[in-house]
Formats: sequence, C-alpha cells, structure tokens
Amino acid sequence: MRMKQLVSFTILAISIIFISSAVQAKTWKISHVRPQGTAIDKDLIQFIDELKKASSDKIKAKVYAASSLGDYTVVQERVGLGAVEMACQPPASAADKRFQMVYFPYMVESWEQAKKNYQAGGPIRKVVSELYAEQNIQLLAAWPVYFGGISLNRDAVAPGDPEKAKGIKLRVPPMKTFQLLANETGYLGTPIPFSDAFTAVQTGVVDGVVGSGAEGYYSSFRDVTKTYIPSNTHFEVWYLIINKKLFDGLDSDQKAQLGQTATEFELRRWESAKADMAMNEKKLEDYGATIVRISPEEIAATAKKVHETVWPEVLKDVGTEWGQAILDSIIK
Repeated sequence: MRMKQLVSFTILAISIIFISSAVQAKTWKISHVRPQGTAIDKDLIQFIDELKKASSDKIKAKVYAASSLGDYTVVQERVGLGAVEMACQPPASAADKRFQMVYFPYMVESWEQAKKNYQAGGPIRKVVSELYAEQNIQLLAAWPVYFGGISLNRDAVAPGDPEKAKGIKLRVPPMKTFQLLANETGYLGTPIPFSDAFTAVQTGVVDGVVGSGAEGYYSSFRDVTKTYIPSNTHFEVWYLIINKKLFDGLDSDQKAQLGQTATEFELRRWESAKADMAMNEKKLEDYGATIVRISPEEIAATAKKVHETVWPEVLKDVGTEWGQAILDSIIK
C-alpha cells in the first residue's frame, strides 16, 4: 500500500514539475542590442504585449535590452540552440560569412527600393531567411533601421571624394565588407569589436567609426562624435528571429497569431523608420555634432567606386556565383 502511495506521489511530483516547466517555457526571452527606452525596445515591448493579447495569454515573453543575454553573435548561436527563444538584431557573419551579403555597401539607394528588397517576398529577405534556416532559426520579420554613415571624433576630410586619402583611422566591424569600404574610400579601416569601439575612439586609437548610422551613433557614440557624415554607406536591417524547433512546435493558431503580430511589428517600422533616422540625426546635432552632408552626385560617385572595387572582393569571400545571383536579383 505504501509502495503504491509512494509511486503515486512520485508520479504526481513529476507531473507538477513538467507542468511548471511547460508554463515557464511559455515566457520566452527576446534579446536586442540597444538600451531600454530606444525605438527597438519600445517596438518589442509593444510586440510582446500584442502577442500576449492575440494568444489569449498563452504566449508570453520578456524583452532583454542592451545585449544583456550576450553579444549578438553569441545570441544568434543561442537562438539556434534554443537557449534564447527570440531576438531582434543584425545577422552575424561570424556564424556564416555569407551573411555579409546583407551588408554589401551601396546595395540599395532609397527607402522605397529597400522596402521592395527586404520586405516579405523580396530577394534579400528570401536569402536571409534561407541562411537563418540553416542555423535552425525561423525568420519572422524585418526591422529596418537606417542608412549608414560615418562618425568622427574630429573634422571631416574630403567626405564626398572617395579618391582622396584622408589620413583618418576608422573602426570597422570585423568583416571584409566594411574593411574594404573604408580602405577604398580613402580611410584606414581598423577592425575592432563593438565592445571596444567606444574606448578606441575615446583614447585616439581610431578617429571614428563606420558600420552604423545616426541611431547607433547617438545611442552608443554620441560623446565621441564631433562630426557625422550621412553617406548612405549601407542599409541596416535587424531581423526578428525565433528558434525553429520552438516555432515548429507551436500549433497552427499560435503560428498564425505569432506571424500576424510579427507582420504588424514590421509594417509599423517601415512607416516610421525614415523619420526615425532623421530624428536621430537631429539628436546628434543637438548634442553638439556637426552634420556634414554630401551631395547625391558624391554619393553616386562613391557607390560607383565601391561597386567596382569592394563588391568583387567580397563576392570571392561569400561565393562569386551565389553572391552575384543575389545582386542580379535586386529590384531597382
């Protein structure tokens, strides 16, 4: 009798543990790279609130700001493994060098063209989705951020002339695209991890930064930004991603609720992103930075040189045939 009671008690205890674990598993972690109160933080909080409502409280999540769950490269790996359920962040080329394709400089020229290529059904979106899938990650939505530029802790030198040697050292993300972009437009590119970039500018190891845009520079470099050049270096997009096994395990209603909420999250951002970029340029200016604008003709000349010198080299890195097919598919 006692043995039966003991077995029953054990089964009950195990059942409680499993039920508790299942409930806890529904509170997903969502990581992003910016501080609390920034645009992405607010948008993700709205996203999880709407998802909770759409799923009748069956899907709950918590936002973790400022890379508190790890650098975005680490977080991407953890999403693939299921240790972190979701993230909204830039793709990490360290995990797959083919992700450099999304950072190709001067690949799109306007917000309108960017939307055609990065939204659902667009050629770049298709490629990114396929690359994530290979890492056990499901792509849910895109979050367009900005057209990039150059932040300097000094005055600019011939900012619109890609042929002019400027004698300015720029921190570049440790990837070939930005290294070559800096070098081929007259700067001296120095690969430095993001975590060390501010100190590198502050101590004079480098004179500035490339690889981000006004939002990123205001968020992380405003105290060392004396000059900002909105030169449209690249189009930055972050992606809302989820562990694929977790996604596949949802029932059809939950998948539909998640998909619809993610689509609305993306559409809101396409409507606000351009104005948000202008607002962050104004924030930099109000904080004391000089905004040095270059003409459309100068941007076109820079783009032409980058297409001729940078693209062929990066294509070798990602696979010339594969990469060229993507570039050929870009919607004008």
